[in-house]
Amino acid sequence: MSAETTKPAVAAKVPHQAGPHGPGGHGGDGHLKAGLKNRHLSMIAIGGVIGAGLFVGSGAGIAATGPGILLSYALAGLLVVLVMRMLGEMAAADPQSGSFSAYADRALGRWAGFTIGWLYWFFWVVVLAVEATAGAKILNNWMPGVPQWAFALIVMAVLTSTNLFSVASYGEFEFWFAGIKVVAIAAFLVIGALAVFGVLPGTHAVGTTNLTGHGGFLPHGVGAVFTGMLTVVFAFMGSEIVTLAAGESEDPEKAVTKATNSVIWRIGVFYLGSILLVVTLLPWDSAEIKDSPYVAVLNHVGIPHAGQIMDVIVLTAVLSCLNSGMYTASRMAFSLGQRGDAPKAFASVTRRGVPLVAILASVVFGFIAVFFNYTSPDKVFAFLLNSSGAVALFVWLVICVTQLRMRKIIERETPERLTVRMWLYPYLTWTAIGMIGFVMAYMFTDADGRKQMYLSLAAAAIVLAASAVVGRRRRAAVAADS
Repeated sequence: MSAETTKPAVAAKVPHQAGPHGPGGHGGDGHLKAGLKNRHLSMIAIGGVIGAGLFVGSGAGIAATGPGILLSYALAGLLVVLVMRMLGEMAAADPQSGSFSAYADRALGRWAGFTIGWLYWFFWVVVLAVEATAGAKILNNWMPGVPQWAFALIVMAVLTSTNLFSVASYGEFEFWFAGIKVVAIAAFLVIGALAVFGVLPGTHAVGTTNLTGHGGFLPHGVGAVFTGMLTVVFAFMGSEIVTLAAGESEDPEKAVTKATNSVIWRIGVFYLGSILLVVTLLPWDSAEIKDSPYVAVLNHVGIPHAGQIMDVIVLTAVLSCLNSGMYTASRMAFSLGQRGDAPKAFASVTRRGVPLVAILASVVFGFIAVFFNYTSPDKVFAFLLNSSGAVALFVWLVICVTQLRMRKIIERETPERLTVRMWLYPYLTWTAIGMIGFVMAYMFTDADGRKQMYLSLAAAAIVLAASAVVGRRRRAAVAADS
């Protein structure tokens, strides 16, 4: 930061969850309300790949890998593009608030949808604590008189209230949060490019000195590229949010198609473009890059108050992630409730079409995690963080395996819905599965990665065991009724 093989016949098809006849249902009748506009979905898709990890966390990757971090981002970006294309194929054909969990439920079995859905929920509620604490630290630096925990409480409470009000309020907040991030990164790209070519006052063309000097493009060898990839790959978690949100949009098929088609340039421009400027303008081994690469570049080219400007941008990215985390966790909980894999209350909605209980349950767990972040950061919270660390890889792996089977189901049942197609199916799907397997195996060679994999696998085993218990009870109930 930054997982039965045969589906029971009774659940052969999962209906659209945004309304009784697909997207567009009204709240208050057990269905989510289609309250997200196309502009909301567009900005959620664009801003979804721009997180605080890009602005701050990328420094550690550059310091550990050198300019070769570009290859790490390129490989991780390629993997995300392939996964998003697969997810887009399924989401365009059948928009669901449970997205990949609902598709896994149908294609692989109840155990798969249950397990990956709860793991994904767990990932995001832990993220709530991480982002709330990060935002509180920035606000505490500005106003040290207010305790840090109070700021964490305030930001959680404010964003909880907006999510409880309506999906449109979530979309509106996220539209502006994402807009600020996009404008910020676009401005950085323009300023950085002008500095590279020596157009800005006080700068001169830098050429490739910093890319090839200081030990070369790969100062720590090729292996460092894969080590860097472990840091990078989790920065892309969140790209899939648009496919969950599509079920509450006016035109889900169009929104998903547009989002999946644009993922290539979004990753190429925002990540590869900005990181290229950083390692071109400054030596990769400078201390300033490790602390905050974007602030270091802005200071280097003479932009005044760069640190303060970046604090505002990072705070916006944190609030955006917190806002989306609440939304994503609650919609996954709602979907699990609809499918009988969570308490039925999770599937209830207010007159505004908001899954009140699912939101509150997610936020309560988030508040508990925030509490542990302050009282037991090195034990309980570290355990929560590490045990959710590899969930992104589990999710992507499940998406790949699900798509292999869902393609055949869609072609057989509703071929006219196959408006987005995975490239070179099934060869690129298997390529992505191989890439994910390689990253998971490589994590065992890294001390931190190994700890995350062991604990994440343990968490997956616990949830998988829970799915077996729930499945047994469900079958017993069906047998008793018959």
